[in-house]
Amino acid sequence: MLMVTLTIALSSLSVVYAVNLETYKFDDPQKEALFRELIDELRCPKCQNQTIGDSDAPLAKDLRDRTYLMVQQGASKQEVVDYMVARYGDFAYYRPPVKLSTVVLWLGPVLVILVGAAVILMRVRARNNAEVELSDEEQAQLAALRSSDLDNADQSHSEQDKSS
Repeated sequence: MLMVTLTIALSSLSVVYAVNLETYKFDDPQKEALFRELIDELRCPKCQNQTIGDSDAPLAKDLRDRTYLMVQQGASKQEVVDYMVARYGDFAYYRPPVKLSTVVLWLGPVLVILVGAAVILMRVRARNNAEVELSDEEQAQLAALRSSDLDNADQSHSEQDKSS
């Protein structure tokens, strides 16, 4: 039952998405391809983790309309991106340029992984270097086990020597 509900919900979302994009008519397939590429690369400033093509927010619709208008007027991809970045900042583009203000976006994930690996490595080394204090009783049990292991090893060696 849950799978049926999820399937219906997901299929209805794709229909809504398709209906939204059908309102934009293009005479040139290259302009349509550019429009679709742009709406999949520009981020909705309101929704934050959705493209303007995926978002149902009124602001996203306005940005799709503006993108459509600019593409129809012959603007290049870079011109549309520059317009959106000038208006909404580097956040509006899913592929922000590498510069001082965006270096955290580019290096942040790598730094998090390196710091995490360093913490794990330090904890493993600390655990391996930690000496365990045994009580007198535990030390006596350990000595008995070691001597029995040595006796067993000696017996198996002597049996192998006899069979050779």
